[in-house]
Amino acid sequence: MNWSSELAELQRRKEYAQAMGGSEKVARQHDNGKLTVRERVERLVDQNSFVEVGGLAGSGEYDANGVLKHVVPSNVVFGRAELDGKPVVVIGDDFTVRGGANDGAVGDKMIFAEQMAYDLRIPMVRLVDGTGGGGSVKNIEKMGYALLPKMKIWPYVARNLSQVPVVSLALGSVAGQGAARVAGSHYSMMVSETSQLFIAGPPVVAKIGQHLTKNELGGSRIHARNGVVDDEVNSEAEAFEAARRFLSYLPRSVHEVAKRSEAPVSIADQAWLRDAIPKDARKVYKIKPIVESLFDQGTVFEIGRNWGKAIMGGLARVNGWPVVFAASNPYFYGGGWDRQTAEKFVRLIDLAENFHLPVVNMVDIAGFQIGLEAEKDAVMRAGVRALTAVSQTTVPWFSLIMRKAFGVAGGGHQNSSRFNFRYAWPSAQWGSLPIEGGLEVAYRSEIESADDPEAKRAEIEARVRSLTSPYRSAEAFVIEDIIDPATTRERLEEFVRLAYPLLTPGETRVGYRP
Repeated sequence: MNWSSELAELQRRKEYAQAMGGSEKVARQHDNGKLTVRERVERLVDQNSFVEVGGLAGSGEYDANGVLKHVVPSNVVFGRAELDGKPVVVIGDDFTVRGGANDGAVGDKMIFAEQMAYDLRIPMVRLVDGTGGGGSVKNIEKMGYALLPKMKIWPYVARNLSQVPVVSLALGSVAGQGAARVAGSHYSMMVSETSQLFIAGPPVVAKIGQHLTKNELGGSRIHARNGVVDDEVNSEAEAFEAARRFLSYLPRSVHEVAKRSEAPVSIADQAWLRDAIPKDARKVYKIKPIVESLFDQGTVFEIGRNWGKAIMGGLARVNGWPVVFAASNPYFYGGGWDRQTAEKFVRLIDLAENFHLPVVNMVDIAGFQIGLEAEKDAVMRAGVRALTAVSQTTVPWFSLIMRKAFGVAGGGHQNSSRFNFRYAWPSAQWGSLPIEGGLEVAYRSEIESADDPEAKRAEIEARVRSLTSPYRSAEAFVIEDIIDPATTRERLEEFVRLAYPLLTPGETRVGYRP
């Protein structure tokens, strides 16, 4: 007497799981330009490192004698793996099984995966392709009653955001709870053309008179430009690479400090930075070459390039040490902040604070956007949230004022209640208002009563502008130091050298705001 029959049944059940929704459904997945969940896991993680959990879960079919005939596997696959040698939890929807809708085990498996990442203190990668456990109308007839939405998973999702790095990849049509799981991440992305994200999909939206295709309603061109997801990529392979790169900058959890990589062999030419900012304050310049020159070559990982465009932000390294950076982009409204930019800035600050990463803030801010549309868009509300996030930071900050720092938005370039590294370039200028706009308010009566208003205006502007030199401010210790732009990299290297010993692991007081 032995266990051969039981072992044979175990093998048979594993084969059902590996077959997913069957050959026809797998072929349909491929025809739609998508990989299966098991192919995705295989291509994301290190070779032969995936240890599946719950692979036997599903819906069994038995004959009259209770003998197994077939098992439809659960449409969620998850387990532990290694990614570039580091442990992670990976969970993915199997769209070949009931189109990614839930079955009895899906909710439990999702919660278990979130618990596993939390308790092991390791990152989580979600491969989302479907409703992600939210269920369908068919469930009402199947169960005989309707469920009251509880979002039982959300407390686990929320606490993980304050504990471990979470990356979500929208890899198909994602709606409802699945869409919420994508947005509830530290970094998220969609695949152009093959993934969509909705609160409710086209058949439901048609009931309110809007007849749209999937991409018209929720394609990546919408959500990678409104901030629901951070980025869009052109293929699943690019999505996997982006996930790996993002996680490479972060610690395994908030209970560790990020590791240093190898220091660069050489750095980019710094001398050209002396002429990077045009003398004419009305002229724009490209911020990306400046960013790439100051950080270790090849380490700049931009996040959210298509939304919140008044700043370029993301992750980078200085002498191998990871930092979060935000850099004003004068090509968008002269660096003035709209609502999206303020929201993007908050996300970057929260990422830095949550995972104990120093911040490098490169400033050229004309202020908040002004005008009727800005007022309608509640720019001030979003801006106040950003200023509050800055005031709550505890990690070291390096603020570099490259050109403008005006108004309330300019005042948020650092937490003024604590010590920060702060430098200005000779091109810097600051104040409550730019001179061009402020003259009309402050000197209106004098200008209007003059025999030649334009000449009087020019005279006043020349007089006031002569007092706005950053060197005048340095005399009064308004700015701690003005530096040769070519020496900025040296100051950054000192900053990270002094900053990293100060970083303290642990959960933060504020927590992460998705």
